[in-house]
Amino acid sequence: MPLPARTAPGVPGPGPAADRKQLLRRRLERLIGIAATEGNAVRPLRNGDQIFPAMLDAVRGARRTVDMMTFVYWRGDIARQFAQELAAKAREGLRVRLLLDGFGGRLIERDLLELMEGSGVRVAWFRKPLWLSPFKQNHRCHRKVLVVDERVAFTGGVGIAEEWCGDARNENEWRDTHVEVRGPSVDGIAAAFAQNWAECCDDELYDACDRFTEHEPAGDAVVQVVRGSASIGWQDMQTLLRVAITGAERRIRVASAYFAPDAYFVGLLCEAAARGVEVEILLPGSHTDKRVCRLAGQHHYAQLMECGVKLWEYAPTMMHAKVLTVDGVLSLVGSTNFNRRSLEHDEEVMLAVLDEELTARLDEDFDTDLRRSDPVDPHRWRRRGTGQRLRELSVLPIRRFL
Repeated sequence: MPLPARTAPGVPGPGPAADRKQLLRRRLERLIGIAATEGNAVRPLRNGDQIFPAMLDAVRGARRTVDMMTFVYWRGDIARQFAQELAAKAREGLRVRLLLDGFGGRLIERDLLELMEGSGVRVAWFRKPLWLSPFKQNHRCHRKVLVVDERVAFTGGVGIAEEWCGDARNENEWRDTHVEVRGPSVDGIAAAFAQNWAECCDDELYDACDRFTEHEPAGDAVVQVVRGSASIGWQDMQTLLRVAITGAERRIRVASAYFAPDAYFVGLLCEAAARGVEVEILLPGSHTDKRVCRLAGQHHYAQLMECGVKLWEYAPTMMHAKVLTVDGVLSLVGSTNFNRRSLEHDEEVMLAVLDEELTARLDEDFDTDLRRSDPVDPHRWRRRGTGQRLRELSVLPIRRFL
């Protein structure tokens, strides 16, 4: 199939959106080797005020199974609410499983673990540091997944902690994006949980609670569920980003909590801008929880802006979303950051969604966020002080671990 001709930013492509979607779908399926599914509904959830009620309502409505895994499970009322709801479902006789990363979940309060385990929740830990070699300790489970009754699933960037509560109104309420998913792609998200649960537990791969029922069509979205793995070799997350960036014709929009790409991906973004694609990147500003990672990303600011890439830093609070949209038809949303750690080291899950409605919603959120962000001025950035430049250089030796 010949590639469509390139067009200027903002000008519709020569073919209908259906052709663009089909071309992107075939590229993703062939290069990643995972079939996309049709008939899905993907509902975007913005910030804790939307995300947590939707997740908790799904848990309360569970009838057979609740499977949940998260990298961050810290403290606060929301952490207690989740523990109480999971415990309540286990006491009702449902199969409830919770998988916590051994590093990210280390701050969970002991009484919450005792409440859940005492109620029958099966709690497992992914690679507890004390049990591992130094090499394995660097490979974490960064996936955020909730699957209820094999019918509805959630994934995205949110952790279970008070930092994610609210609506990004101030520096104590983080900005994030999650999605609720219904339809056949729920199976792919459930597989992400099953893969990590199998590493941590000696259970049978499935039991009588797993019905493997057919999914009724829930919407019009085409979804490919991509799982990144904490291993060496072919990296599906890298391939996913490569296909999205190289396949863009008009616009790429990136929101990333931790932006520390290698030279190859910086080059891909610059090449996209050079061929006329509008490339916009939204990153955390001064309210960041990982200043070292921010410095590693700032090292690339000058090169990116010289290529025509536009950069913004989110001002009100920590910007923790992981979203990429392409040409108004493709959205990537999940747990993956635009950094070496996500792309090379950690267990991740990302949805590649071909759906104009979802992409429009995420682009609207991006526009809203830009109104609360500070543009990075290329002229001022070139005149930044020696201290800033030295700090950027100081983190380069550890950039592959960020």
